[in-house]
Amino acid sequence: MKMTSTLLSGVALAFGMALGGAAAAADCPHGALDERFCDVDGDLIADTPTDAAEQLDPDTLIFAYTPVEDPAVYKEAWADFLTYLEDATGKKVVFFPVQSNAAQIEAMRSGRLHIAGFNTGSNPLAVNCAGFSPFTIMASADGSFGYEMEIITYPGSGIETIEDIKGKQLAFTAPTSNSGFKAPSAILKADYGLLPDRDFEPVYSGKHDNSVLGVANKDYPAAAIANSVMTRMFEREVVSRDQIVSLYKSQTFPTTGYGVVYNLKPELQDKIRNAFFEFDWSGTSLEEEFSKNGEAQFIEINYKEYWDVIRKIDAANDVSYACQ
Repeated sequence: MKMTSTLLSGVALAFGMALGGAAAAADCPHGALDERFCDVDGDLIADTPTDAAEQLDPDTLIFAYTPVEDPAVYKEAWADFLTYLEDATGKKVVFFPVQSNAAQIEAMRSGRLHIAGFNTGSNPLAVNCAGFSPFTIMASADGSFGYEMEIITYPGSGIETIEDIKGKQLAFTAPTSNSGFKAPSAILKADYGLLPDRDFEPVYSGKHDNSVLGVANKDYPAAAIANSVMTRMFEREVVSRDQIVSLYKSQTFPTTGYGVVYNLKPELQDKIRNAFFEFDWSGTSLEEEFSKNGEAQFIEINYKEYWDVIRKIDAANDVSYACQ
């Protein structure tokens, strides 16, 4: 399966001008990045343009959280942080609800999204095609972080092992999702010799909560999900633990990566970065929601290092980050 520009159809043709046409024409190294970007320092993310005329300094900053669950829930969860971000930057900050990973990438690629949390699997595509520059993830108070991909079923489904999925339906979330598609596809193929369409029927729920609910309600016999999402659903009593049986748990993966579009004014990028690291979670709406998964702070990350395993999974799945 190749990740191609079909995921980003409808992107405004003016993007090359909006995000700095000079970068596209410049003779600079860009590695796997889209040709409009430069990566002189080799950190695998787009360099901020050195020409001030190509740097963005919008009056209103648009923020979007990865579309894993009900956007209304997360608009409220992020409210206190976004108020803090307004104070830190001196700008209005608007929460932009997105319905799919592709729509979120398209929004940043077309210049309509400035700050975002992209899910694990979408990070490489957002970095390479949209100029996303991730610098932080959520972590627990002791600095530990991550989640696992789980393949789940429901009690009495007749599925007791991964091999029992053969001949049945398996729900994925979206092709850009690490835990909802790419990691389970690679694992099922490499460890169990199971291929979609040949050995089981793949279906797509769109979001992790849809997959969890689908299994809990017996709409799907099995699904591949991020257990961090499932844990928060347990805590909110959206589903109960006795409705779910886990068949497989993966190694730990990095969680949602947060960052900015590459061409924001450097001083503005610094203010946004500092806001993430200086925000006090205590008693806030962010703590109320994300402490359910044990998260308590933002820690600094290095995309080149932290997403290495994800890029390897993509390579195993023959995923390309081509944007055209």
